[in-house]
Amino acid sequence: MKAIIIDEPGGIDKLIYTEIPRPTIKPDEVLVQVKAISINPVDVKTRAGKGTYGRIKQERPLIIGWDISGVVTEAGSDTNFKPGDDVFGMVNFPGHGKAYAEYVAAPANQLALKPSAITHAEAAAATLAALTAYQALLTKAQVQPGQTVLVHAAAGGVGHFAVQIAKHLGAHVVGTSSAKNKDVVMRLGADEHIDYHGYDWANSPYEFDFILDTIGGDNIDRSLDVAKPGGTLISIPSGLSETVTEKAKARGVNGFFFLVSSNGEDMKVLADWLEQGIIKSHVSELVAFEDMGKAHAQVESGRTIGKVIVAL
Repeated sequence: MKAIIIDEPGGIDKLIYTEIPRPTIKPDEVLVQVKAISINPVDVKTRAGKGTYGRIKQERPLIIGWDISGVVTEAGSDTNFKPGDDVFGMVNFPGHGKAYAEYVAAPANQLALKPSAITHAEAAAATLAALTAYQALLTKAQVQPGQTVLVHAAAGGVGHFAVQIAKHLGAHVVGTSSAKNKDVVMRLGADEHIDYHGYDWANSPYEFDFILDTIGGDNIDRSLDVAKPGGTLISIPSGLSETVTEKAKARGVNGFFFLVSSNGEDMKVLADWLEQGIIKSHVSELVAFEDMGKAHAQVESGRTIGKVIVAL
């Protein structure tokens, strides 16, 4: 089968196109013929030797990627799926997902049936990014109706799902982006928009119950400037857990670093919301498997609206 492997970390040139045997499955797994793969910032970081590279660097062949949508071709005896089922999910994150391949052996309890109303590309888009938003807003922060929510980078992968989910939960949502993406953010359902270029956070009139930060760095301090006492700040970028917690505590705010994890039950909720149209994936770019480098370059630019998807 076709696959993309990594022998050593580095630039896009380290993505090696090759042929390897199809994986075999365990009783609790299904073999998925992949139709679409979603590319995330963690893919780019891992390829470069950061992200989750340290967790999986001894694996051979090393195949990065976690987000898939495809068709079940074999089903283990301990699963509820059958050959021919369209499924999607985030596989084995933050472990070895092996998604950059024509076939993936995936634990059945990390997948959900793909809604018939959406494409494989739209389904693949609603995996890591949508799960991150869902788990941050519901599992970790337990956002309630009437609360005020700030979503940074609201036009991005995680952000565009977070805006939609926060609105569905009944929150008043403010999203940040560049001015040129204001219309995108408002169409997602945001009540208000902030152009992050030159915004005076220290003197902002806002006070938020919950803030989702997907940027990190100085953005943590900006976020704390507008957090309510007793409010919650969740930061997604890796390596910031102590920074977030300590800075937030000093300001009377609950601060957490958050890492998404594979969860089939959560995927089923997202599948239901996608089926009903409560949330929608925005696929900004669809490229061929042979153009994986182009997909990485786009995500690495930090200028992606919604999701970049690779089709097989």
